[in-house]
Amino acid sequence: MAGMTERPAEAAPRQATPFDPGPPPLQPSTWLTWLGVGFAALIARLPWSLQQALGKPLGVLLKVALGSRRKVAARNLELCFPEMPAGERAQLLDDAFTALGLAMFEFARAWWGDVAPMRKGLRVEGLEHLKAAQEGGRGVIVISGHFTTLELSARLMCDYAPLAGMYRPHATGAMEWAVKRGRLRYATAMFGREELRPALKHLKQGGLLWFAPDQDTRRGDSVFVPFFGRPAYSLTSTHQLARLSGAAVIAFAHERRPDGGYTLRLSPAFADFPSKDATADTAKVMAAIEAMIRAVPAQYLWIHRRFKRQPDGRGELYK
Repeated sequence: MAGMTERPAEAAPRQATPFDPGPPPLQPSTWLTWLGVGFAALIARLPWSLQQALGKPLGVLLKVALGSRRKVAARNLELCFPEMPAGERAQLLDDAFTALGLAMFEFARAWWGDVAPMRKGLRVEGLEHLKAAQEGGRGVIVISGHFTTLELSARLMCDYAPLAGMYRPHATGAMEWAVKRGRLRYATAMFGREELRPALKHLKQGGLLWFAPDQDTRRGDSVFVPFFGRPAYSLTSTHQLARLSGAAVIAFAHERRPDGGYTLRLSPAFADFPSKDATADTAKVMAAIEAMIRAVPAQYLWIHRRFKRQPDGRGELYK
């Protein structure tokens, strides 16, 4: 109609992408989660010396509070270290929860705080292996395991290599936004496990993709391979990603040293990987992760039911 001006079209709402968490969900149902996130962001700003002092008592508290997870961890240690005397396994369980307590502060600092104190005394080994794997513009898959130092080590490594990550998104929208936002402070991108196409594009363009394929996630693209001498249902994703992208694969070990410092260690690229055998390649990946765990067993996340699925339904190991 003459004399009337058209209203400008409304901009489409910002959508989450591997490079942007999108707008935060703010419905009333998310407020409790945001309260927890806010508390975590506050404790991320405590002095590092105080956080270190609080790590052990927090670990003791978690061991008491997480009764079912404590039983899972104890059972995992029995399954993985049957030759270890019971007293040593009990001490290892205590040490694992101490590491978990300290990890709560490390996670908070990695996502929302300052990691300058962790850079002091940091040792980084094997960067030459990463550079060799990248020759000719080749993409590189960087694999690790679910250690308590996982998030902090990824942030520290991003000072030296532009890592993107692949992960399982959180079911809670507010937590998913907060964690993705925190990781994007240092990672170049965060690909959800269903975002295979953009992850492959990233690798084909010579990018670095980091993830931990050592958990039973109930996905169909998994096979049983040995892990600490027992069959463990394991993701074949490392084989598949390498096969489809032509990327090299290297192992990334990380540990918290007794002196309070951290060590990040990259290994040479896997030889003859990928092969035509997904099961053999997955066994190679799990063997590399097992070697990392044996080096620092107290720092592994033992609370996951790694052996919950057994071949031929041979029984429940966590009863």
